[in-house]
Amino acid sequence: MFDQTLSLPNAEWPYIQILVRLALSLALGLLIGIERERRGKEAGLRTFGFICLLGALGGSLGTAFSLVILILVGVLAVLLNIQTLRMNQGTELTTSAAMLVTCTAGILCGQGHTISPAAVMVSATALLAWKERLAGFSMGLTESELRSAVMLAILAIVIYPALPVGAIGPWNLFEPRAAWIAVILIAGIGFVNYILWKLYGMRGVELSGFFGGLVNSNFTVIEMASRLQQKSNEFVDSAYRGILLATTAMIMRNASLLLILAPLALVGSFTAFLLMMLSSTILVLWNYRHRNRNLIDETPNMKLDLPFSLPLALKYGVVFLGLHIVGGLTQRMFGDVGFYLVSIVGGLMSSASAVAAAAALASQGHLSPTVAGNGAVLASFTSIAFSLSFVVHSGNSQLIRRLAIAMACVVLTGIIGLIAWNVIHPLAIQWFPQIEGKPTM
Repeated sequence: MFDQTLSLPNAEWPYIQILVRLALSLALGLLIGIERERRGKEAGLRTFGFICLLGALGGSLGTAFSLVILILVGVLAVLLNIQTLRMNQGTELTTSAAMLVTCTAGILCGQGHTISPAAVMVSATALLAWKERLAGFSMGLTESELRSAVMLAILAIVIYPALPVGAIGPWNLFEPRAAWIAVILIAGIGFVNYILWKLYGMRGVELSGFFGGLVNSNFTVIEMASRLQQKSNEFVDSAYRGILLATTAMIMRNASLLLILAPLALVGSFTAFLLMMLSSTILVLWNYRHRNRNLIDETPNMKLDLPFSLPLALKYGVVFLGLHIVGGLTQRMFGDVGFYLVSIVGGLMSSASAVAAAAALASQGHLSPTVAGNGAVLASFTSIAFSLSFVVHSGNSQLIRRLAIAMACVVLTGIIGLIAWNVIHPLAIQWFPQIEGKPTM
């Protein structure tokens, strides 16, 4: 008699492919399960491993199976809460949400996704592991800080989509969306580092100087220089290291802006930025190793204004817009020399805005990447010299002499980096001709 089972459809999954998906899902489930296990939760290592693995199987079987498995995990979360309520332990809302996120990430793994589920699970594990720190930070937020965060979100999410697309103006010098992205980026960097300052800024002069340099290097130097008038020579070593680290942070921030807004512009200036950061870091480490251990450095009580407010946004917008338009016009009328002059003057007002303006001009094709990178380095030089002028006002001859030598070394290494790029420039153009992109008129 004919066997009816032989006529049923049969499908086999590619062994290596499905094995990779299941292995990734199991690893991600165990990652978040370890954190829950350490917290002593009912749903721990094995439970989350099974949930993510089950989600991967559902994702591999299809949409219908994925929905069924997601519902079953939701039922499991309900049963978990019932159990904890019976034991008078309260609800497990966070663990329940983590279970649903884990199942969804497993489904993505089963469908062939890799980066997205991994990013989701790492982020979810971080949220669970940093519970106390995040809770302490949120409870310590002031109303003005919360308003600043909301304002940043409005500028990024509400205003940006309403801006016109493409270049506007008689000479097509200004792209509203590109300029707004630069403004949001600068303000966002300041806001994130303000949070870091609030969490860690009072643990040492060096850490405060570095985070302060990311927000505003000139303001940080002013604060540290003013401390010298109160602490005399006992604060010199700490101020020296803090100011150099603020300079290092400023250089790192400017290089990061180029990398994000115009990566090709960083190619020619990378050596200069790298050498400046290395020389400044080496000077800090050398001073720290040979510091006077008999003196106890006191952490300066620096008071930063909110990193994002409407006046600050308008300042960045006006400076960026002015440098962007003036830089484009001078480059057209006077060539690269005119743009370099604008970059030097822009570094006095805001090196971040000057670098962002140079990167925007390069990304829009109005300026060659090499010239934009050189302008960013010049703006950093100006910012360093401007910071040193604040130290001179402190009247402490010891710190003035040491920082003048140190900053001269930092600038010198930057010049060496630019010279080195000019030497290898012809060879680099042969390999990457796009870095010499000719500006469009």
